[in-house]
Amino acid sequence: MTPAINLAKQCGLDYRLHEYTHDSSAASFGLEAAEKLGVNVAQVFKTLVVLTDTEALAVAILPVDKTLNLKKMAKALAANKMLACKKVQMADPKQVERSSGYVLGGVSPLGQKKRLPTVIDESAQIQSTIYVSGGRRGLEIELPPAQLATTLTARFASIVDD
Repeated sequence: MTPAINLAKQCGLDYRLHEYTHDSSAASFGLEAAEKLGVNVAQVFKTLVVLTDTEALAVAILPVDKTLNLKKMAKALAANKMLACKKVQMADPKQVERSSGYVLGGVSPLGQKKRLPTVIDESAQIQSTIYVSGGRRGLEIELPPAQLATTLTARFASIVDD
């Protein structure tokens, strides 16, 4: 069990686990998950960690086939009074692993060592369920986006490039 699965159980979330054999040569972990699980890429979300101009970390959850818009992410954090910031950049991979307790490619928004302010792309709201990393490569958790947001005290906002 991973911390993500333990938290999902502890919170009584409506989740399903999906495992697949991870190919270490895959260019994109998220696209690989969608393909191997046979699901629409719009339902598979990646977890990214950003560093604000005030040196705080935050989490962005967005579809695997989209690119995080750093300006929109900063605006979403500030508008929701989650963090006072004007700019964000991608966090250093080692900082991500230390903060989350997960290795890159297996970073789950659930069960991170330190709970960080979290923004979920608004496109998740039109899905009945979404898939996020279960805490290791080759493991996905499927759950309703509203439950994910409630569990993480996350906000929905437009955070991807148009």
